[in-house]
Amino acid sequence: MEATALISNEAGVFGIIMVSLGLIFYTSNLKSGFFHKFYSYVPSLLLCYFIPGLLNSFNIIDASSTNIYYISSRYLLPACLVLLTLSVDLKAIISLGPKALIMFLTGTIGIVLGGPIAFYIVTSSTGGVGSFSMDELYRGMTTVAGSWIGGGANQASMKEIFLVKDNVFSTMVVVDVLVANVWMAILIYLSSRAKAIDKKNKADTSSIDLLISKMESFSLATKKEVTTSSLIILSAVGFGVTGIAHIISSHLAPFIKTNYPSLVKLSFGSSFFWLIVIATSFGVILSFTKARRLEGIGASKLANVFLYVLIASIGMQMNIFEIFKNLDAFYIGAIWMCFHALLLIIVGKIIKAPLFYLAVGSQANVGGAASAPIVAGLFHPSLSSVGVLLAVLGYVLGTYGAWICGQLMGLIAS
Repeated sequence: MEATALISNEAGVFGIIMVSLGLIFYTSNLKSGFFHKFYSYVPSLLLCYFIPGLLNSFNIIDASSTNIYYISSRYLLPACLVLLTLSVDLKAIISLGPKALIMFLTGTIGIVLGGPIAFYIVTSSTGGVGSFSMDELYRGMTTVAGSWIGGGANQASMKEIFLVKDNVFSTMVVVDVLVANVWMAILIYLSSRAKAIDKKNKADTSSIDLLISKMESFSLATKKEVTTSSLIILSAVGFGVTGIAHIISSHLAPFIKTNYPSLVKLSFGSSFFWLIVIATSFGVILSFTKARRLEGIGASKLANVFLYVLIASIGMQMNIFEIFKNLDAFYIGAIWMCFHALLLIIVGKIIKAPLFYLAVGSQANVGGAASAPIVAGLFHPSLSSVGVLLAVLGYVLGTYGAWICGQLMGLIAS
């Protein structure tokens, strides 16, 4: 029998999460003493992510009893994407060159091939995992592939395409969340040492530095005092576009399901897929208008507030003790993610890609629109939009890649 959490009330859980964020930001801005030294080793963002997870793991809060993640992902995330992309400089992003795309596609290939390799390594001597047969296991793993290449919509598509049983799917969701979250935590840690790593790898970061410089210059040129009025205007733009995106996606997804059922397998029948695509598209369109100057009154700052709430809501879903319930399934997930990371490191060294491209290329696959801009923003707030655009590409490729991965695992299982 599971222990009851100390706090399961939704408002109470949200309050605890916000207090945690407040304490982290307060202590990380202290200029001397213990915390000043502590944060020189531990990135503050890592705590924003892990503390809610520890609170959930030790039954202080009950994440499953709340809609905090749903609200964050459906309302704060699209509004955040709008505010992050409305100041995007597409020409400057394109000028980053092909390395960003190469690393993104390398991450995709790492997941497509890593799944079958991990599946073979763990099951070659066991013939299955726990109570799952080889057939049940490979089908379940396709949902992890869908999530790690694209997102939740692609994951749901794989569940239907490969007829995954509910008990298998529930285990794979835990594998997906925990392994992906641990990898994200590692990237957060590495990002704080990006300069040293890039110097050692002799990576050329000039195009990234140029993009940052251009974005900073634009921000300074349009900078104005942040007022109540400006925050209301930014909220109106962010949530106004979010509302429009919800309305369009709620009609578009059912229309596609009814009239073009063959497109459902490509995630085009998912309301969440269209919500992200439409919100991002509106943000990019606004970047070609005077709305781009909203960056001067704090568009990205308000977006970052939304992002940190989202980070905490992602972290609070983690239960570190779940890993002990089905270790073999987690061995597969861990080997899978290690192969993905190793391939990125090898290709990154060959083409001398900056750590930024590795981290964002990975998270645009594994984390999607929820975490790619978070990781990109660690390197510099101006780079968040790069993560957003690559994440959208991940949604498009997710079903294709996961289906191929599933076919390869099916060959091993048969």
